[in-house]
Amino acid sequence: MYGKFFVVVAAALAITGCSTSPPTLDTSAEAEMTFDGLYPVKNSRADKAWARADVDLTQYSKIMLESVGAEYRPGGASGTTLKSRSSGGPYEISEANKARFESIMREEFLKELGKSKHFAIVSEPGPDVLLVRVALLDVVSYVPPEPLAARSEVFLSSVGEATLVLELRDSITDAILARAMDRRAAEKGGGSLSYSNPVTNAAEVSRLVRTWGRLLTERLDQYGGTTE
Repeated sequence: MYGKFFVVVAAALAITGCSTSPPTLDTSAEAEMTFDGLYPVKNSRADKAWARADVDLTQYSKIMLESVGAEYRPGGASGTTLKSRSSGGPYEISEANKARFESIMREEFLKELGKSKHFAIVSEPGPDVLLVRVALLDVVSYVPPEPLAARSEVFLSSVGEATLVLELRDSITDAILARAMDRRAAEKGGGSLSYSNPVTNAAEVSRLVRTWGRLLTERLDQYGGTTE
């Protein structure tokens, strides 16, 4: 019994490109099940997606967002030497910018999930509450540190990139229902150059996270939730 569930995460991250075939759950004898009981989704437009075969999202009417933060790629140029200034990055990220980045991530996901037609946002687990857990891994920044950026005009095609890890879980049992991984860059369409400053950089990060959140919300509404 596949229900309508397994395609949700696979379709939710369909930001670019197109697939010639719809996503399907591979439960064949040759399929490699994850350690926690998920089957691979074939033709996923996320980089990777897995899901259980026996879950139906219509039992849930509420969403609880849990952000587990972000992990950053070790190292990165400091911008304090001539070599690091001309490297083009990735650059080290200050603690203040890490906090700002993680705040943007949570705010944009909450904003988009709050637009759901079927799911209400809650802060406590319950039998009809779907736990949406998000994290960003291997975050890199191509934005020069402020002392370096202040010395000359800086134009960037991408302010950075990260891998989104998205999990859907039952909020009572914490049982994993689906997982997806998708790596994207925060960049202008077509890779065009744009002037780098704190306002425009934050806007590009917001746009990327907002896109992830909007597409997830649309697919959750499409495949799950109760109608009254």
